Amino acid sequence: MKNAIKVVVLALTALSFSGLSFAQSKPATPSTPSADKKAETTSAKAKSNRITGEITSLDAKSGMVAVKAKDKEVNLTAESKSAKAALEKLKVGDMVTVSYSEKDGKMVANSVKADKSTASKAAKGMDKQSDMMEKKPATK
Repeated sequence: MKNAIKVVVLALTALSFSGLSFAQSKPATPSTPSADKKAETTSAKAKSNRITGEITSLDAKSGMVAVKAKDKEVNLTAESKSAKAALEKLKVGDMVTVSYSEKDGKMVANSVKADKSTASKAAKGMDKQSDMMEKKPATK
């Protein structure tokens, strides 16, 4: 009778340890679709960048713009209506601040803002050129 009890205790002990080994093979935190979406939005926010520089090339119709800062040049694509509308008001050589993020391997412009100080200087320079052209004295 004592031997039968020992066999039963050993069998139950072996089964309990094998159950623990199966429990450890499962992931510690269950993956749910809502948790995956939160991770994606957090990573998208973390990749948001900002660059301030001069426009080196611009195609407002397709939404393509290249901005050169001091140390790098970034080629961007505007996908939103507001960003494309902002590009239509700009030209090559304007100073801008662009907020962008990386999506599917390409840089997507979220917002484009013209730097007012350089835009006003450019406008003043154009006015001075037009005044100088009108006031040229005739020489002969």
